[in-house]
Amino acid sequence: MIDRETILSRLEGYDPQRIKVGVLASHSALDVCDGAVEEGFRTLALCQERRDSAYTKYFKAFREEDGSLRRGIVDETITLHKFKEAITPRVMDRLLRDNVLFIPNRSFTSYCGIDAVENDFYVPLVGSRNLLRCEDRGGERDYYWLLEKAGMPSPRKVERPEDIDALTIVKLHHKQKKLERGFFTASTPEEYRQKAEKLIRDQVIDEESLAEARMEEYVIGPVFNLDFFHSPLEEKGSRIELLGIDWRFESSLDGFVRLPAEQQLALNDRQRIPEYTVCGHNSATMRESLLDGAFELAERFVKATERHFSPGMIGPFCLQTCVDKDLRFFIYDVAPRIGGGTNVHMSVGHPYANSLWRRSVSTGRRLAMEIGRAVREERVSEIVT
Repeated sequence: MIDRETILSRLEGYDPQRIKVGVLASHSALDVCDGAVEEGFRTLALCQERRDSAYTKYFKAFREEDGSLRRGIVDETITLHKFKEAITPRVMDRLLRDNVLFIPNRSFTSYCGIDAVENDFYVPLVGSRNLLRCEDRGGERDYYWLLEKAGMPSPRKVERPEDIDALTIVKLHHKQKKLERGFFTASTPEEYRQKAEKLIRDQVIDEESLAEARMEEYVIGPVFNLDFFHSPLEEKGSRIELLGIDWRFESSLDGFVRLPAEQQLALNDRQRIPEYTVCGHNSATMRESLLDGAFELAERFVKATERHFSPGMIGPFCLQTCVDKDLRFFIYDVAPRIGGGTNVHMSVGHPYANSLWRRSVSTGRRLAMEIGRAVREERVSEIVT
């Protein structure tokens, strides 16, 4: 892990009146940029060739001579051949010269590599650098390890295919789409073998990934991705805020479940097993009697991060949950950074964050609010790693 003193020494060279907010141009970058310009910051996006038009053209910022924003949200872009070039001295030095505070998202760690993010990226990150690795399932201290240490509920792990005795989800990477999901479900060992063999033949998964897959009992119930924020700067109200809730659209799975049963049964072999690639999100709220339980999960999570990953959780995080028929939460995934579904709330804000702050507040804007406060109070060192 890059030495914290190295990051703070870089921060000392920043002009606090010229701070820019930077982000890798993918995932939830638009929310980050939208929130930043709402709070008066200039934005800089690191783009990849041939997938940059949303940032370089369609959401490009245009400002008046006095600096006021006329339209758009992305002030500057740096176009790279590949995203992994973000972690090169040429790019990092440019970010330092431009006084950039960088917002990590899942695309950043996936495309650039978690080793490089931890050890080589010497630009100040707003958030918890040492927590980002826990997203990689199967690691020594992944988020399942952290949930267990915190005593938080997660779906029952199924150790072997032979142990499958109820609907089980098998979590592994897609073979062709390296950063996407090759998930499938099975209710019996026989169904597991049949589906696995077919998906291997169809080049959706491979045997190596299958051997390392995480299997867990499928929780039947609605999905609530709880978008939280933890502020190390807050001194009066709660440091933990529920900003909003989202849920996912998952490629062919969502098209599959929209079909009547008769049509599902008529699907051919190629269509019969749905894929779970996330391709969109929508907003949700939950009944108020469940909110205490949601906040309890967040409190436990933050305390566990402080105990095992000092200095602990900084800024946005997402606890991805299912709620069963008895209204019990089960955490099936954790994002220790800005969640993937927050674009659904940009500009209009999250229902809960809007109520709390009495204005339109998305996750991106809440991040920018924290940066603005840290700059005003000369406490930027408390929110970066």
